[in-house]
Amino acid sequence: MIIVPEKEIAGLIGATESFTAVEQVFAAMSRGDAYNFPVIREAIGHADALYGFKSGFDRAGLALGLKSGGYWPGNEKLGLPNHQSTIFLFDADTGKVKAAIGGNLLTALRTAAASAVSISYLAPKAAKTLGMIGAGHQSAFQMRAAVAQRDFDRVIGWNLHPEMLSRLADTAAELGLPFEAVELDQLGAEADVIISITSSFDPILLDAHVTGGTHIACMGTDTKGKQEVDAALIARATLFTDEIAQSVSIGECQHAVASGLITEADISEMGAVINGAHPGRSSEDELTLFDGTGVGLQDLAVASAVVDLALAKGVATVVDF
Repeated sequence: MIIVPEKEIAGLIGATESFTAVEQVFAAMSRGDAYNFPVIREAIGHADALYGFKSGFDRAGLALGLKSGGYWPGNEKLGLPNHQSTIFLFDADTGKVKAAIGGNLLTALRTAAASAVSISYLAPKAAKTLGMIGAGHQSAFQMRAAVAQRDFDRVIGWNLHPEMLSRLADTAAELGLPFEAVELDQLGAEADVIISITSSFDPILLDAHVTGGTHIACMGTDTKGKQEVDAALIARATLFTDEIAQSVSIGECQHAVASGLITEADISEMGAVINGAHPGRSSEDELTLFDGTGVGLQDLAVASAVVDLALAKGVATVVDF
């Protein structure tokens, strides 16, 4: 078995490699070459933790496995990331365990890569202002991945707790971009691309906030009941997602579906745009929205890339198992 510990991940893979891995797996999913298994996600009744499994199989890349982990809200006080996960890969031909890979940084990278893929294919070509909703740990990864997709000249942001906006300001400064804290109505009116990355269970961005041609990447809703944007805004947008089944059950589109504002037929796969089966954005004035629910195949794609890189660079540990 190959072991790639968490401490080695940062030296092996970055935003560019993660983008390629996620783009390829979205395309494979849309072709029917890869599929996800049902998600298990439960409150365990201890430490206020959510724990679960995401898994799947990519026949094209022969990536078979699962990510095990979840969210421990008390970890920050212990100096640990709140999100904890490990990815396990198995040999598709024999079923033998192939690798165990630290999944914390990979989760952040693949989540940012998913929104970046959507921005690359769906955002207005002339997009100049990036809007950020949420200033948690993941927000910095999101911003770094997003700015590589368009020639942004400013970042504006909002967070429920304004004292945390320094993370967005610092990341923007690192990228050489000015940052401004704004209210939601200004963010919706001025941002050409909006990324929401929160853990909210109530809509933050409302239909009335967003005007003009905009692309929204909703990246925080991955559990039944969560919600970042108004259902009416979902109903007004041209909708894309990583996986339709998750979008309507645990993703941002769940509420619009439950309200009867949209149906599954109104949502398209991101992979269909990548493969050329869907035209994507039809005009600069269109409102597009990507519902990034986070699928297990994303984790397997970046983990497979890491294993290859770790073996090539001699930083993997191989043990009999």
